[in-house]
Amino acid sequence: MKRDLISIKDLEVEEIEAIFGLAKKLKNHRKDFGQPLKNKILALVFEKPSNRTRVSFEVGMIELGGSAIYIGPGEIQPGKREEIRDVARVMSRYLDGVVARVFKHEDLIELSRYSSIPIINGLSNLEHPCQALSDLFTISEKRKLKGLTLAFIGDGNNVANSLLYGCSKLGINFKIASPNGYEIDKEVAKNTIEFAKKSNSKIEILNRPEEAARGADIIYTDVWVSMGQERERKERLKAFKLFQVNSNLLKFAKPDCLIMHCLPAHRGEEITDEVLEGPHSIVFDQAENRLHVQKGILIELLI
Repeated sequence: MKRDLISIKDLEVEEIEAIFGLAKKLKNHRKDFGQPLKNKILALVFEKPSNRTRVSFEVGMIELGGSAIYIGPGEIQPGKREEIRDVARVMSRYLDGVVARVFKHEDLIELSRYSSIPIINGLSNLEHPCQALSDLFTISEKRKLKGLTLAFIGDGNNVANSLLYGCSKLGINFKIASPNGYEIDKEVAKNTIEFAKKSNSKIEILNRPEEAARGADIIYTDVWVSMGQERERKERLKAFKLFQVNSNLLKFAKPDCLIMHCLPAHRGEEITDEVLEGPHSIVFDQAENRLHVQKGILIELLI
């Protein structure tokens, strides 16, 4: 039976822990782990451009003995040039797996429904599970996860949604502060209530960044204007102007608070250069760990 990674919501805690354990081994033995994916072929079907997602998956496949094919925007165009169900069934006959980076989460669901090979969510408008899993793995390298408090400052976007799922499953308290009208997805928040009860974690949805940052072990932020939102730039900059992660905001957090950003960063907007380059930043550890965690995901799904 094929397995997909569409949402962290669908993963059991034991599955997340297995990915983390594998990622640790892969990281410690990067050049001598062997080639478990020899002769496997992965397609990267991207409707949006990418740096970390594309490069880490391509490098990951090569290091594991497989190969990757990049299919960029304007090529296949699932749902436009060709129906998604047809794309799914054709690709299933050529490939061993697909990483899809799409605008609409519903397209991933349909791709999965008609595919007989694993489908991995490389980003959608609703979730970014590979990013969040890599982030949580990065935190686990620095601290014991259970009981920590992660404060997300900014837009209640796809990264925030996936982090909320992951935190609620792993026992991490999650606080998010967003301007009115930019809060985290209500359905996602509703879905995590039972996860949080089971793991004994707390979820707080706020509108003041200082409240979210108070006592936080981790402060996380992301861009205010994501791909596809360029027309909203002026309006968004105005709405988020008090939500910058800077040295003043850090005063509310714990003294050893970790700083995280999924990149790309718009320095001087959602985060200052001083904080991003500061001693508490683990931003580039996050970026590196995309490779190791995704290699773990590939092994788990493609073998």
